[in-house]
Amino acid sequence: MEIILTTAEIRQILQGCQQTLRLVQSTTEYRLIQSSPYFSTSNDVYIGDAVNVLRELVEAIDEVEQITQYKEGIIND
Repeated sequence: MEIILTTAEIRQILQGCQQTLRLVQSTTEYRLIQSSPYFSTSNDVYIGDAVNVLRELVEAIDEVEQITQYKEGIIND
């Protein structure tokens, strides 16, 4: 079954994920986990890295939309 989402819905989901990760990152419990000497990831990534990636994805989506709207405006004129 294919899920169909609009661009606005995709943007909202990604931004919601950003906010959720920021919330987790701000908790004392998570900071304690991350500061543990046993905490590691295969690529040394942290929640802040994921937040930044999601921000970049939203910016890229915005850029595609702007370029598409600009090109559609030129074609329709």
